[in-house]
Amino acid sequence: MERKLVHTTQIPIRWGDMDAMGHVNNTYYFRYAEQARIEWMATLGILAGQVEGAPVIINASCSFLIPFVYPGTVEVSTYLAKPGRSSADTYFEMRRVGEDRLYAEGAAKIVWTNPATGKSMPLPDAMRKLLE
Repeated sequence: MERKLVHTTQIPIRWGDMDAMGHVNNTYYFRYAEQARIEWMATLGILAGQVEGAPVIINASCSFLIPFVYPGTVEVSTYLAKPGRSSADTYFEMRRVGEDRLYAEGAAKIVWTNPATGKSMPLPDAMRKLLE
C-alpha cells in the first residue's frame, strides 16, 4: 500500500502524561496522533469551518512498542494512503526525538462528513491532491 509522508511534528512529554506505572498512559498516544493530524489538516486549510464538511474518525488503532517516559519529546510522523471518495486512511509513527527506534505505530480512518446531515461527502481537493 502506497503511503505518503504528509506531516511531522514534535510534542513534549509532560509529567502528567504518565500513569501510575511510570510511563506515558496509552490514551496520550492517541492524543499525540490527534494533535499531529490536526496540525497537518491546518496546514492544508481544511479544518472545520474553512471548507465545506468536517473530518470524523471512524476507527483508530495503536501498537505500543516501547513505552515513552518523561522527560522527552515525541516525534509523530503522519502518512496518508490513497484516498477514496469520502474517506482516507492515515497512519502514524512515533519516535523519541533523537532516536531511530519506533516506539508506537497506528492508524486512523477519516471520513469527510456533512455536519448538518451526518452523511459522508467527497474529501476536500487539498487532501485528495496529496496522492493523486
